[in-house]
Amino acid sequence: MNRKIMLFLILVIILAVVGVSLLAYPKLPDKMASHWGPSGQVDGWMKKSVCVWLMPIIMLGLTGMFFGILLIDPLRKNIDKFFNYYAGFVIVFNLFLLVLHGWMILWNLGLQISSNVIIPIATACLFFYSGIVMSNVKPNWFIGIRTPWTLSNEIVWQKTHKLGGILFRIAAIIMLLGALFPQYLLIFMPVPLLSVSLVTLIYSLVIWKKLKTD
Repeated sequence: MNRKIMLFLILVIILAVVGVSLLAYPKLPDKMASHWGPSGQVDGWMKKSVCVWLMPIIMLGLTGMFFGILLIDPLRKNIDKFFNYYAGFVIVFNLFLLVLHGWMILWNLGLQISSNVIIPIATACLFFYSGIVMSNVKPNWFIGIRTPWTLSNEIVWQKTHKLGGILFRIAAIIMLLGALFPQYLLIFMPVPLLSVSLVTLIYSLVIWKKLKTD
């Protein structure tokens, strides 16, 4: 995949979001539910004129950021070595946002699927692919598990990301199980994420110290 194909696919997804918004707009309430708390209950609302167009704007901004990384990273040549995985992540991330936007639209149209079901499923898919990316990412300044030790030693980077790739996929499976137990969302969502972050942080330090003493 090259950058033009990546951009084309992202724009198709953003146009899909715009299309969904245009089709649903006349039937949507003037005040839309826009945020759900840990219990799955709505705790935030937004004007329709803002809510339906916010996601496409966010997606365009993030697309600019993702392409900007390709231009400003001092180690951008390394990104070229795993560009297909990087492009895949950007596309999957935009699909993730498309799903969330579509779900929000459906909720406000009356098809109210619990946020404690849809969010774990969507996030698990994103995390699982992130694990695939982690297993293939090369040293750079923006993407991956960036600790002082991974950034200072390529071997530490490789070992940490190999472990991280496995842990991300395990975390994704745990998150997916959260959809079966929506009342325990606060356990199935943040706990795996925090655990992966903590384990990879400590692991990178341990590997770095081991290399220094060998």
